[in-house]
Amino acid sequence: MTTVALVVIGLTAGTLGSALGIGGGIVYVPSLVVLLSFEQHLAEGTSLAVILPSALIGSLVHHRHGRIEWRTALTVGVFGVIGGLIGSRLALSLDGAVLRRMFAGLLMVAAVRLLRQTLRHS
Repeated sequence: MTTVALVVIGLTAGTLGSALGIGGGIVYVPSLVVLLSFEQHLAEGTSLAVILPSALIGSLVHHRHGRIEWRTALTVGVFGVIGGLIGSRLALSLDGAVLRRMFAGLLMVAAVRLLRQTLRHS
């Protein structure tokens, strides 16, 4: 069952990540926590590790279609690396329950903002 769950999680996150540009973490972290009972820290660390191959493949396909602004990507990427160092240290300093609530809050804020934008443009 665990292998099947991992395959489904990977396919879902990879597909949604590449199709919607979400990076997969929105799928990986909750899936690992809820479906496979991972602790929050372990789910987030695992998610970050598995996002890299999916993001590389998705980026390659988008690049082939001329859909990447490389100057922007490189600038944001450099500062994303710095943010990754800061964020990972912050996450490791927090209790798992606090981190889980923060992640859930982020998902809720993103969902509300996307819904409002969608309704406004409809």
